[in-house]
This record gives sequence, C-alpha cells and structure tokens, in this order.
Amino acid sequence: MKPASLISAVEDVLQQGRTLLTTVSDEAYSRKEDGPNGASLGAHYRHVLDHFLCLLEGMGSGEINYDHRRRSPELENSVDVALLATECLLEKFPALPAEIWLCACTVVYSVGYGDTEAQAVPSNLARELMFCVGHAIHHFAILKLLCAGRSVTLPYEFGIAPSTLKHLEAQAAH
Repeated sequence: MKPASLISAVEDVLQQGRTLLTTVSDEAYSRKEDGPNGASLGAHYRHVLDHFLCLLEGMGSGEINYDHRRRSPELENSVDVALLATECLLEKFPALPAEIWLCACTVVYSVGYGDTEAQAVPSNLARELMFCVGHAIHHFAILKLLCAGRSVTLPYEFGIAPSTLKHLEAQAAH
C-alpha cells in the first residue's frame, strides 16, 4: 500500500464531488425523485460524505462505526454546506501522517436485514479508506444517472471505477 496513492484516490473522488456541487443548483440538489423511497442528489452525496466522516471520527478510538452516520439535513439540502464539508475533507485527509493508514481498526456496520445487531470485524484504516472511495464511486454512478434525468452534464469519468476506465482504455487501444 502506498499512502500517497491512497490519498490521491481520495482527492480524486472528492474533486469529482466538488464538480457535482459546482454544477447543480440547491433546488436540483435537494429535489427528491418520485416514488416511495425517492432520494435526492443531496441524500446520495450526504451519504457518501457520512462514510468519510465516520472514518475520520473513528480513527482516534480505532472503531469505525458506519451505522453512526450524522445524516445531516443541512448537508443533504444545501450545496454550500456540502461544498464546505467536501473542502474540509480535502484538507484533512492529506494532512494525516502516512503511517496512520497501517493502523488496525474495528469496523461496525449493519449488513444483515434479519440481524438485530451490527457486526464488528477487524480491518485497517487503509482498507476502510479504500472502501469509502469505492462506495463514493458507486453512489456517484447513481448520481450521474439522476443528473442525466435533470439535464445536468457531468464529466465522462464521474462515477466510473478506475479499473473500469483502465479496462475501457485497453479495449479501445486494441
């Protein structure tokens, strides 16, 4: 694991988030989709940031609890608040010492629908940062679809996994 590469990936994905935020209005960001569970762009983006925030908050104790997300309505409904949170994360992650990513941690997360308790599993901070980046890309793919339905254009690579981009480039080269 190369900490510089890991931080670069975080910066790349948060920069994509910044691009989204500078492209949409508050109205487009906070408007919920039709349907019983229709989420807004802001709900997806807030969810992404919540995972990064859980990681930062748990680093001190060594327990990352993804079930204890803030779920801030302000972060979900205001482009400016989301942009401020994104900028804060863009400052905090690169400022952390490289050796911190080697530290072990325990991850707490509810993954089973029938289980009443969250599960705790061993991990390390580098793995959890990779999870947050991959999780962000997944939600960005959803956001890109929602944006297309609102005539909001995002860059081609927004929401596409780096491995997929490399695969597509290799196919195009043949």
